[in-house]
Amino acid sequence: MSGLTPLISPSAVGGRADEVVQRISEAIHLGLLGDGEKLPSEVELAAQFGVAPMTMREALAALRAEGLVETKRGRSGGSFVRRPTSPPVEPVRQRLAAMTISGLRDLVDEHQGVAGQAARLAAERASASNARRLFALTEQLGGAPTPGDRVRADCRFHIEVAVASQSARLTRREVGLQAEVSGMLWLLPESAVDVAVHVEEHHAIAAAVLAEDGAEARRLAENHVAGVLRLLTAAHLRLIDEGAEA
Repeated sequence: MSGLTPLISPSAVGGRADEVVQRISEAIHLGLLGDGEKLPSEVELAAQFGVAPMTMREALAALRAEGLVETKRGRSGGSFVRRPTSPPVEPVRQRLAAMTISGLRDLVDEHQGVAGQAARLAAERASASNARRLFALTEQLGGAPTPGDRVRADCRFHIEVAVASQSARLTRREVGLQAEVSGMLWLLPESAVDVAVHVEEHHAIAAAVLAEDGAEARRLAENHVAGVLRLLTAAHLRLIDEGAEA
């Protein structure tokens, strides 16, 4: 599956270049597109996103300006991903600080619904390769050396659960939710994430999926997301306090 596939639906973008830029940026920062990976041609990308070639050309120019894409000319040329070591932190900090407690709760309520249902269906529908991938991504998170690496391993685990559910809609929603949540969780020191606890919870979800226990997989996924709400709420309050003291 292409790293762009979960981001694209008939209504994924409204024909605007900035929306295309957002989708491809998400795919890069979440690790769905690898560093150095060659993108499809401009015409193919335009068709995939349902936009005019001129719109895609504008989007690629913006991605080049942000340093996320490099275009090479010649027979072996094309547009290639240039993924930064870590996603930008300050926009994430500002976004979390600007949120309200009720807004955070609403965000996580939605994520609980999506992640819980995806885990339940994954337990019913996952292939052996899906299950192996979940355990491999759990190990990657445990050994991830940088916050950016943790973002990618964590995101890809949750997205892989959704992929294993064989629901395109749930997968697209999970990608969007990861783009909103994961940076706030892993990039900000205020979040104070215990990596070992996160790894243990991922492993338990993967084990429930492998055991084809849908009810347990759903319960574990919902509880995992509830823990994220507690972490983000505490981080939000710390950022508010820092702003008040400044």
